[in-house]
Amino acid sequence: MALIVQKYGGTSVANIERVRNVAARIIKTKNEGNKVVVVVSAMAGETDRLISLAKEITDKPNERELDMLISTGEQVSVALLAIMLNSMGYPALSYVAHQIKIITDDKFGRARIREIESERILEELDKDKIVIVAGFQGIDSQNNITTLGRGGSDTSAVAIAAALKADICEIYTDVEGVFTTDPNIYSKARKLDKISYEEMLEMASLGAKVLQIRSVEFAKKYGVLIHVRSSFSDKPGTIVCEEEISMEKVVVSGVTYTKNDARIAINKLPDKPGVAAKIFDAIAKKGIIVDMIIQTSSMDTGYANLAFTVSKADLNKTLELTKQVAKKLGAKEVTYDENIAKISMVGVGMRSHSGVASKMFSTLAKEGINIQMISTSEIKISCIIDAKYTELAIRSLHDAFELEKG
Repeated sequence: MALIVQKYGGTSVANIERVRNVAARIIKTKNEGNKVVVVVSAMAGETDRLISLAKEITDKPNERELDMLISTGEQVSVALLAIMLNSMGYPALSYVAHQIKIITDDKFGRARIREIESERILEELDKDKIVIVAGFQGIDSQNNITTLGRGGSDTSAVAIAAALKADICEIYTDVEGVFTTDPNIYSKARKLDKISYEEMLEMASLGAKVLQIRSVEFAKKYGVLIHVRSSFSDKPGTIVCEEEISMEKVVVSGVTYTKNDARIAINKLPDKPGVAAKIFDAIAKKGIIVDMIIQTSSMDTGYANLAFTVSKADLNKTLELTKQVAKKLGAKEVTYDENIAKISMVGVGMRSHSGVASKMFSTLAKEGINIQMISTSEIKISCIIDAKYTELAIRSLHDAFELEKG
């Protein structure tokens, strides 16, 4: 007998027929002799619908009340699934965050889980019940409802699996696992049987949308085995686990992309100590995350050009803030570009193999794709390019590194 946590996303419970299919999958797992805890997202489109209702009233809804509103989507899902399971002869109980005490901090809309009280779940499992928990939500120390941010149900599921010391956490989604690249962009994309936590963290942060990055962080910290699977297929998916020696034999595991970044450039900035610090201190104080940074200096002119990237969601406030600071510092101008893409190669094998950067850059050069910025870590290389070349870059790199062969 194993203790299995299963998480189903919004597309998996988008309507009653799909809820019935999810129930059948849960029953199959239960009949195999396992204890089952299920974490469920809101039905597809429901969270967006609720946010739209709030924004019909005001462009900036009160954050506490918005969390109160959008958390109801998961309450509907867990109740419907419990009703379905009970009607099929399998005792099930649904719970929202305050009933089992998923404790978070008080950052509405982006709360982080601090603790999960698992006793009530374990008591019901001992009574042979199926336990269904609302994902995406928690409560703070004042019993206010909080939400974990988009994709937060993944984090809920992994955190619950960690608290229960579950044997595995199955994340069911609308894809069959983690692929070498986006299969919607390239038909040669290959499903990976296994991927390390570190690789998955990089891929999630660099545009792969299969798993929410905080869920992978949780899994790595607590050693939770994740199985990413499709809720529309019985095929095995991708196991996310500790790095194994065999994984280093594969130089590159995947190529990812994101078009969610914007590039800001400051031209003719005085090339003096502390100037960059003043710019990035001001940005940091507003809670804005800067990703890639490049600075070019000229000893002859005494000026430097500085460029960096931020999320498109933060572009307007970052641009306004940067212009204010740049003006005080005597810079010539501040420009920006939203039409960029970040292309990244990821693989733990990069630690022990050379030549990845050279091959990546030469491949892009052969296609006439200019690289605007570069950043690296032990297991990834990222480049900023013009967004119109995204698909060409993905296909070319996938072919150059022969990722379809495994």
